[in-house]
Amino acid sequence: MKYRKGGNAAATEPDDDATMKEGHDVPPSIKVDIGECHGGGIGNGDGGSASLFEPRPEETPRVWHVPDVSLLPYTGRLFVSKNIGRLFTWLQVLSALACVALSVMRLWRHDFGDQPNKRPALLLFYTLALIEALIFLLEQAYWVWMFSGQKLPGTVSRECELGECGQVSLPRFFFDAYSRCITGSIFDGINMDLVTFAEELILSEFPEEQRIGVRILQRLTAGGSTLDTVRKVGTNARSIERLVEMINWKSPEEEVVRWCAAEVLSKLADKRRNALRVSGIPGAIESVMSLLYTDESAPDSAAPHDVSPAARSYDHQQFKLLGLLILKRIARDHDNCGKIGNTRGLLSKIIELTDASPELLHNTRAPESPVRIVRRALKVVKILVSATSSTGKMLRQEVADNVFTVSNLRGVLQHGQQHTALQKLATEILSRLAMDAKGKQVIVGTGGVVKLLLSIFVNGEKELGAEAGEALAMLALESQASCAAILKQDDVLDHLMSALEGDGGPRRLNAARVLRNLCAYAGEKHRRRLSTVTKAMPMVLKATMTGSERTLEVFVGLTVQICKFIDGVRFAGELRGAGIDERSYVERLASILREHRYPDITVPRMRRFVVQQAIWLMTSSSAAAYVSLLREAGMERLLESIADTTSELECYHAFSGSVGISKHRESFSAAVDAALELLGGDGARAEA
Repeated sequence: MKYRKGGNAAATEPDDDATMKEGHDVPPSIKVDIGECHGGGIGNGDGGSASLFEPRPEETPRVWHVPDVSLLPYTGRLFVSKNIGRLFTWLQVLSALACVALSVMRLWRHDFGDQPNKRPALLLFYTLALIEALIFLLEQAYWVWMFSGQKLPGTVSRECELGECGQVSLPRFFFDAYSRCITGSIFDGINMDLVTFAEELILSEFPEEQRIGVRILQRLTAGGSTLDTVRKVGTNARSIERLVEMINWKSPEEEVVRWCAAEVLSKLADKRRNALRVSGIPGAIESVMSLLYTDESAPDSAAPHDVSPAARSYDHQQFKLLGLLILKRIARDHDNCGKIGNTRGLLSKIIELTDASPELLHNTRAPESPVRIVRRALKVVKILVSATSSTGKMLRQEVADNVFTVSNLRGVLQHGQQHTALQKLATEILSRLAMDAKGKQVIVGTGGVVKLLLSIFVNGEKELGAEAGEALAMLALESQASCAAILKQDDVLDHLMSALEGDGGPRRLNAARVLRNLCAYAGEKHRRRLSTVTKAMPMVLKATMTGSERTLEVFVGLTVQICKFIDGVRFAGELRGAGIDERSYVERLASILREHRYPDITVPRMRRFVVQQAIWLMTSSSAAAYVSLLREAGMERLLESIADTTSELECYHAFSGSVGISKHRESFSAAVDAALELLGGDGARAEA
């Protein structure tokens, strides 16, 4: 008979809310019947005596009773099973006492006669009878002492961190284990543990047993035996189905049961295999969705005046938090993201929960739960829009089609100065939405979003500014409207060029990406204004000579775009201004290609940008000189080698998993062939 206190807690990733202690005590606002726990609720882990719950005045305490069954008809309570059991117990005790008295008396007198074998035989007989009777009496006294004073249940309750709830559940557990030993094999009782006991109770058809079972599971998953409990419950499909069914119980009287079931499911969903089992149950996503609704907001809710007073006191915020937590953990699997997106009304409800009023964001004394709900809803949306392949594209499309999405994100960016975590999540979502043309259109069409992103990029904290810069870079990628919206802001180019002078962190990298995309896709209308970017040419060239990997890729690409505003003579002057001679620059380009003989997923555009810059050098006003330098650097052999290793990987600007997004207008193989043709000619400028 095992009650097992696990010594290893489940290793779960840190949740988004550092201040929220998930899976511990039931929130104080959730009440429970006083009869279920002898006046106490689901206590704290140390089994303290302070009760977290008080009974509702309109509720009748519910207590589990052993039924009194009459063994003979028409005898009233005289021959009920409980009285007969007590009679037999006292008869056993009296017979043991009589056995002790008789054995002691006979051993004291030693009147066993003179027969040679009779004396030792009787001496052994009475000694064994005395020992057996004493052992029985000691056993009875021990169990009476342990159970009458709640010694054993209290010890088990403390070790398993059941709190005061163990005062009801543990006597029932020991009674069932004892019954199994009597009615079946002794191994049936020995192999019984609290998790199995709780699973059997939640599968029962009696509400009281279901309450006891789900609360035991909640406490076990919240304590030190989380890993063992989750592993065992996660392999029982019937238990998971019953837990999913319980989170649909919306009666105010079942509030604690529903909360405990949701808490257990959130722990189960933290493991990928269990998350797949939960989501695989028909209607499971819809059941989790029910946690996000209040009685008034549910699709099938009654009119507000029909809601009972008990329902009005229902703590919906705690259920929303748990529902979002379950969805967040389920959505870690790519297939589950598709299921969430296909569940009718769920995506709209999640986006609705991302709405944070200015009063909430500005109020430093506001309740913490509404802010946590917004944070967790943003987390779920971020996971969904970050999904890869066709599923991610479909989800980003649906999120962008919701008319409240970008407006809610704008509110967080505008008023969330005291909640930088919310702002960071909002900018990450905007960055993912900007991967598709529809998302770009919605973001640009929502007033003030681009302006807020620029403000955060310039003035925000390091990590937050980096996320805003990435969102701006994705917006400007192959979108003339987005480039126009960015350039509409005053001094934007000055801020971006000043960011290039940074220490090489994400802010500098994203500033270079934004400038490159502006120069490439803003169009002729903004060409004159963008020509001021040539002031940054010395910094860009120095970064090309000293940078590596992503920094090098971005700055070579920016060099290609800036060169569109200057000629070969001006470029040579910029090289001299940066302290670089032309031969060293050409050799640097050749060395980059030698280092990247094959496509690299971390810098997929590196070779393309180098080849494009080589083409510009060979078509500039100083083409003959650069052709000669490129030949001396061995560029022709390098290009021939690259022509044999081109890949589809090098034909896209960005990727969603293994799926390319935003394809280059010219294939990389065509660019390599053009460079080889120019290098093999006489250096004349190529025709447009």
